[in-house]
This record gives sequence, structure tokens and C-alpha cells, in this order.
Amino acid sequence: MVFAHGFGCDQNMWRFVAPAFAGEFRTILFDHVGAGGSDLTAYDPDRYATLNGYADDVVELCQALDIRGGVFVGHSVSAMIGVLASRKAPEIFDTLVMVCPSPRYIDDAGYEGGFSAAQVHELLEFLDSNHMGWSQAMAPVIMGNPDRPELGEELTNSFCRTDPDIAKRFARTTFLSDNRADLAGVTARCLVIQCSEDVIAPVAVGAYVHANLRDSELVQIDATGHCPNLSAPVETIAAMRAFL
Repeated sequence: MVFAHGFGCDQNMWRFVAPAFAGEFRTILFDHVGAGGSDLTAYDPDRYATLNGYADDVVELCQALDIRGGVFVGHSVSAMIGVLASRKAPEIFDTLVMVCPSPRYIDDAGYEGGFSAAQVHELLEFLDSNHMGWSQAMAPVIMGNPDRPELGEELTNSFCRTDPDIAKRFARTTFLSDNRADLAGVTARCLVIQCSEDVIAPVAVGAYVHANLRDSELVQIDATGHCPNLSAPVETIAAMRAFL
């Protein structure tokens, strides 16, 4: 079982979820290049200009560890990284668990992504001009759960620890991506975990992902915010266990 973290995070974000499966699976946690304890000198702006670069890393990691028929658990943008990796090497994963996925963040004709193009570009310009200010303003909104400010503080600190230049590039790669067409080619069995209130990936997005996958189940958990692996780990684990 391979756990992949979202934008501005690292593998520590799975600390409440991964241990629940350690008795049944070989659990593997890692940091995307540019995040957490990864080697920052390995970051290549050209390779990581699209999510395919991150998906190639996942394939290489799994091949090095001789993983076949595994379970990929991806949070946020990593859900789509898992989609791309499973298309590149279908033998690696039999199952994908997508936690708060979004194949496209910008609204389009007949598609509700949650943001207008102007909103996304404003968000990216804010990040370009003030990484720390963006982190402090956006992390609590993304996390939700204002009654538990320590969660927003943890995400803020995680964002602030990220190299600013890499964060800016990864944000563009993430928020300007469009992986809708990739969903149909996934052969793995998929679980889509959707929060009841999520400003980054609204309910309509989870429904779209579910409807466009060949073999999927959609579970809406009673949780708010975009990071249920931190804010609602019990519910997240329960949804995963029921599916697996």
C-alpha cells in the first residue's frame, strides 16, 4: 500500500491513517521530489512541469520495490498522479484510493471544478508574490475545521516549510492541470473518498470522478475541509477498510 501526499504536504500527513493498515499490507510512504525530506537537488522544473513527472517517479519507485497488484492511496493532486501512474504501468496497482480528488480545478463548459480561471490565476499570483502570506491565508481555508485551529496551523507550517520556488511551480502544475480525459483509461478498481464540504474539491467534482471511472465506488464521509487524513482519520480508515 503506497501513500502519496498532496500539495504543500509530506508523508507525515498520513501518520493517522497508514498505521491502521500496517498489519495487513507492506505500507510505503514517500515524499514527492521537492517536498518533505526529499533531495531538493533532484528537482527538475522541466520534468515536474506536468503531473506526468511525478507519476513517472511513482512508477520508478514501485518498480524498484517490486510492487505488483498494490494499493495506491493518493490525497488531492496525488489522486491524479496515481491515475497517471496506473495508466503508465497498470500491473503495479490493482486498487486506487482517491482522497478528495480533482481532475481539473477550473470550471469548464458542463463541468464544475470549483474555481473560475480568474480565481486560480489570482491565487497563483498571490503565491508568486508572497509565499508566507499565501500559506498563512490559504492553509486554514483548505483545511477547514475552524473550530480546530491546530489543524490549520499544521498545514500552514507544512506549506511554509516547502521551498518557495518549488511550491510556486508545483502549484501551477496542480491548479492548471486537466486530467479529465485520463480517468476513462484507468483499469484499476477505485475508491473515491469525498468530504461533505470541501472548498478545493466540491461534491460535484467527486461525483464527476466517480462517473468517469470504469470501476469505482464513491463514498462521501461526514467531514469538512480538504484533508480528512488529518481532520477525520477514523472516517477515512473506515471508508478504506469497507472498500478493501
